[in-house]
Amino acid sequence: MFAPVYLDHNATTPLDPAVRAAMLPWLEGLCGNASSRHEYGRQARAAVDLARQQVAAAVNAQPSEVIFTSGGSEANNLFLKGLAACRQPGRLAVSAIEHPCVLQPARQLQRQGWQLREIAVDAQGLVAADDYAAVLAEQPDVLSIMLANNETGVIQDLPQLAQAARAAGAVLHSDAVQALGKMPLDFRALNAAGVQALTLSAHKINGPKGAAALVVDKRLELSPLIAGGGHERGLRSGTENVPAIVGFGVAAELAAARVAEAATQNGQLRTELEAGLRALGACIFSSAAPRLSNTSYFALPGIDGETLVGKLDRAGFAVASGAACSSAQPESSHVLQAMGIAPELARGAVRLSFGAGNDAGEVKRFIAALQATVGDLRGLTAIEAGRV
Repeated sequence: MFAPVYLDHNATTPLDPAVRAAMLPWLEGLCGNASSRHEYGRQARAAVDLARQQVAAAVNAQPSEVIFTSGGSEANNLFLKGLAACRQPGRLAVSAIEHPCVLQPARQLQRQGWQLREIAVDAQGLVAADDYAAVLAEQPDVLSIMLANNETGVIQDLPQLAQAARAAGAVLHSDAVQALGKMPLDFRALNAAGVQALTLSAHKINGPKGAAALVVDKRLELSPLIAGGGHERGLRSGTENVPAIVGFGVAAELAAARVAEAATQNGQLRTELEAGLRALGACIFSSAAPRLSNTSYFALPGIDGETLVGKLDRAGFAVASGAACSSAQPESSHVLQAMGIAPELARGAVRLSFGAGNDAGEVKRFIAALQATVGDLRGLTAIEAGRV
């Protein structure tokens, strides 16, 4: 027997020991409110300020551009709804493969009078150049295009998209939650190209759940979703979650320092994995597009993805049948639908995502377990077919 193998790092990641060590004092003894004037409060404020500096440094931003939130979903909502609240309803465009926490608020704004356009992607999951040009010709006011997709791992050419958006006079935001720690991020360079805001999250980089940030150009006017004491430059009221913010700061610092090494290691694991997948006849989605090195999204023809995930779980391997936030939905992935993948193949989609602690031995054991599981499932399918 061997220990269970965690291969679902795009959903969430285990807490790094260094992050845990930094958080513990704020969970066990230090209790100050960062808005209090006494020593306890000053300690908490200093801890939050340091974390803000660490997160900013990880993406080459200014600390004053970092707005802490409770999660990536809140940060995405803050950008879309906060910007819309400062403007008359206009034209909004988001890519068809956005996370639901961008798609859903965009559709809410549509019901409030905004004209919503979903930008098409090609068969690899990249923004379709012709449709993007058509969208920009309509002179949108606001755009949101994710940097790296949580399911396929596809990386968009954000600088190029941003330059075109700026030329069209549009404000551009990017959900960079999956990109942080897996590829270099430079908000200064992206901002110069035309990106006004980025969303980041701690629990994707071996930090705690409950801490995230909207990194936003200070020249952009937003209205807060949560009004109150005026925390976070007045954009996110509420007593700061000091332990989680402290953990986010340390996790961001570590992720930035390790990004090149992690990309190389994960890329080697994915190469071994996908060689084994191809030998089993798997279709690997977006394999011809630039992808995060830790992500592989595949399907085995004739095998249901949910069934396969359950069988692999019982064999000791944690993988996903799609995005964790939408795994309760019975329909196939909206990302694969947007890419034009046939529904019967999309229903078989399974995602593996590597992270800290994974190694080549685990990949070999996974391929062996997958081969055995697929053999069993295909045998059952053949038996069922014979009964019909």
